[in-house]
Amino acid sequence: MADGPVTCEIRYRIDESRMVEFKAYAQTWVELIERHGGTHHGYFVPRGKPEGVGASFPGVAQEGAGDIAVALFTFPDEETYLRYRDDVAKDPVGIAANARYADDPPFINYERIFLKPLPRSK
Repeated sequence: MADGPVTCEIRYRIDESRMVEFKAYAQTWVELIERHGGTHHGYFVPRGKPEGVGASFPGVAQEGAGDIAVALFTFPDEETYLRYRDDVAKDPVGIAANARYADDPPFINYERIFLKPLPRSK
């Protein structure tokens, strides 16, 4: 088992016409993750860029898609993350959420990546 925290980023491709449903979905998972030992850093949805802002590295930068939402959460270690996975499958709210969204999720698709922080120089 790897040492250190387990941080997960989930990128959702969303349908803006279902934003109310997506917000309800997000609130449910924030509560479940925090109930079962994690820290949820929030869900982030698209917004317009500030007026007149250009890319820092022209020629290699491009604007991202406007239909992407991001969730970011952390568990203190793999043991806690794996326990969360087991416990949320037995949690009545988790069971209801999985049943509610299994056949008709409020997003088009998603990708998940596990992250670790780079050490900070002193």
